[in-house]
Amino acid sequence: MGLFSFIKNVGAKVLGIGKTVVEESAAALAIKRKAEAEAAVNLKGTIIDLQLKVTDLDVFIEYDMATIRGVAYNQETKEKVVLVVGNSKGIASVDDQMTVDYIEPEALFHTVVNGDTLGKIAKTYYGSAMKYSEIFEANKPMLKGPDLIYPGQVIRVPKLKRKKNQLN
Repeated sequence: MGLFSFIKNVGAKVLGIGKTVVEESAAALAIKRKAEAEAAVNLKGTIIDLQLKVTDLDVFIEYDMATIRGVAYNQETKEKVVLVVGNSKGIASVDDQMTVDYIEPEALFHTVVNGDTLGKIAKTYYGSAMKYSEIFEANKPMLKGPDLIYPGQVIRVPKLKRKKNQLN
């Protein structure tokens, strides 16, 4: 008869050996969904460990997108939660569905590039490198030190608070 060629990964398993493409795909998807659920639980735990005030917090991950729900104490807390989740490995986008109890002005977000320092960023946004501490404080407790930023990281750049006697 001779030699016959077949596509080895197509078709039904015979004698309990191997899996069909559909079965392999379903198994891989189940493993991925379990990993996403574990990552969501870990992120929720991190947010709690950082003592960010959010009630009814829910984090859901599908593929490389995270969805966050809950009620943040204020705008700053909401932004910090978004940054904790978004700056996590494997997350490319965050669907922020949180609300806030106390509304405040939104901060700007800055993506760190190679060569950035908090001083350079402060100079760009505030006109003074000496105001780097404003940015550092706005990103606590996620930043452990003012020199511990890395390219690709997204950080908060809050609006500067005006002094009471300041006219503009």
